[in-house]
Amino acid sequence: MTLSSRWSAGRLLLQLGRLALAVVFLAAAYGKLRPQNAVPWSLASLKITPTSLGLSMTFFAMQVDSYQLLPPRAVSPFAHALPWTELGLGVLLLAGFALRYVSLASTLLLALFYAVVIRSYALHLTINCGCFGPNEKLDAWTLVRDGFLFALGIAVTIAAFTIQRRRCHALSASSPPHPERAV
Repeated sequence: MTLSSRWSAGRLLLQLGRLALAVVFLAAAYGKLRPQNAVPWSLASLKITPTSLGLSMTFFAMQVDSYQLLPPRAVSPFAHALPWTELGLGVLLLAGFALRYVSLASTLLLALFYAVVIRSYALHLTINCGCFGPNEKLDAWTLVRDGFLFALGIAVTIAAFTIQRRRCHALSASSPPHPERAV
C-alpha cells in the first residue's frame, strides 16, 4: 500500500468515524429531548413541543440524579445542558467543522460518560442509563458500548489531528520559499 493510498484510507476512516459519532450524539440528544409519553411511533410522536420538552427534561434530570454524583442544585442545570451539548457536537461532527477541536471535545465527553458508567456499574447501582433516553438499564452491554464509543472517539481525534498535521506539512513543503529566508 502506497503512502498516498494509506492517507486516502485514513481520511475515509476518519470520515466514517466522524459520521458514526455524529449519529450517536444526535440520537442521544434526541432520545433525551423527545416526548416521553407512551404514544406508539408515528411522525406526530417525533414532534418536540415545549410541554413535552419540559417533561423530557424532568425525566432526564431524575436519571442524572440516580447516578448520585452531583449535588441536587447541579442536577437540573446539567440535565438541561447535556442534550443540547450533544446536539451541538453531533451537528458540528456531521458538518466536519473544526474537526480537531470538536472531536477532542466529543472524546472528552465520552470519557466522562465511560468513567461514570464504570463507577455506577462497580457500585451495582440498579438505574436507567439515560444515554439514549428512558428505560435503558445500566448493564454490561452499556459498558461495552460506551467503551467502544470512547475508543472510536479517541481514534477520530487522533486521526483528525494527524491528518491536519500532514495537510499543513504538505502545504508548507509545496509553497515557495519566503524571500527574506533565502540566502
